[in-house]
Amino acid sequence: MSSETPGGHGPPPGQTPPLGEGEAEDLLRGICFKTGPPRAVGVELEWLLHDRDQPHRTVPPHLLEAAATAVRALPLSAALTFEPGGQLELSSRPAASLMACVEDTAADLTAVRTALDGLGLAPAGLGVDPWQTPRRLLREPRYEAMEQALDRWGPAGRAMMCTTASVQVCLDAGEEEPGPLGYARRWQLVHLLGAVLVAAFANSPYRAGAPTPWRSTRQALWADLDPKRTLAPDGLLPPRDAWAAHVLDTPVLCVRGEGPWQVPDGLTFRDWIRSGEPGRPDRSDLDYHITTLFPPARPRGHLELRMIDAQSGADGWIVPLAVTTALFDDPEAAETVYRTVKPLAETAGAGAAPRNPLWTAAARDGLADPELRQAADVCFRLALEALPRLGASVAVRDAVAGFHDRYVARGRCPADDLRDLLTTGGARRPAHPKGTLS
Repeated sequence: MSSETPGGHGPPPGQTPPLGEGEAEDLLRGICFKTGPPRAVGVELEWLLHDRDQPHRTVPPHLLEAAATAVRALPLSAALTFEPGGQLELSSRPAASLMACVEDTAADLTAVRTALDGLGLAPAGLGVDPWQTPRRLLREPRYEAMEQALDRWGPAGRAMMCTTASVQVCLDAGEEEPGPLGYARRWQLVHLLGAVLVAAFANSPYRAGAPTPWRSTRQALWADLDPKRTLAPDGLLPPRDAWAAHVLDTPVLCVRGEGPWQVPDGLTFRDWIRSGEPGRPDRSDLDYHITTLFPPARPRGHLELRMIDAQSGADGWIVPLAVTTALFDDPEAAETVYRTVKPLAETAGAGAAPRNPLWTAAARDGLADPELRQAADVCFRLALEALPRLGASVAVRDAVAGFHDRYVARGRCPADDLRDLLTTGGARRPAHPKGTLS
């Protein structure tokens, strides 16, 4: 596993010379936004693993381990990792087009589902597990340290680590020059359109067998974590400067070592460089530190959009991937969608996502919020116009149109269906028609 994935420890510390503060800033500015015409697209899909026939039942650890063994044996094109609670994650390779990404990922998922089915398990596309309480299965130093650090802010950290799942869309940073595909415009768009994506694809209204006040409980959990680690960078600075400052001024989650990893309290990476204690950090420490930051969008050379709940159904993940790619990478759609969501900045106010009023409304109300509903309707219509220009298949366009008609046009999101379904079946052991939650 790489340092970019849960469970990966990255390069060992002490392999490169110690970093100076200016050198760290230069590195961050150089690696965060790699510019050029947008071409590549990728997707990272997290899945809860449920008992296929009785999904409210806790899957025993030995069966999850058997599932991991079976899936790891598959010849997948995507990278495979497992989250602390046993969630499965597939991270596609960068694809040259939307359809290449869809086709490669769909083929991998078919193989994964078949392997899991043989064990009586099914991948469930939900933002938060409706039934299970947090149970950490991975006992690696990273997660011991993460749990200790996040426990300072309450129980949301353990819930996030062990019971949540998402669809993460990865797109090129954009062009250096201004305009609809310019990286600075795309970075601003992420933090306004991101709230619309949260609302449209909210899919986690239950947690631990009980309803919550949120349509996206997953997003609410993220907003309730460490108040610096999960925030977007300062929107008043240029993107490269903002990200560099954000990385250096966020507390270090842990310091890697041979034994249990140290978990400093409040020591920022900038403080660590200046003080040289504990030990002087090097490039590998900076690289690792970046993997412990969880803003709604993370610039890793490309843009990693992290705010979308996992989606139900065999191909539910395709809709957020297609819509997001169309709105960012088609120049005509990108220009119009920017004008559409720009007024949302007034609702957002000065606060950073995901803790400002716009993102809070998106997570709580979904598309029941009139402003978000109107913006989502325009966004989906723009995406439907753009998808043929991106070479999207009829099946992909039909999936987006069907989602628009079923949810967006009616001011609903998948969480509203789940509320109806789970309320009818009871909070702790709701009905689970095959194909609805899996």
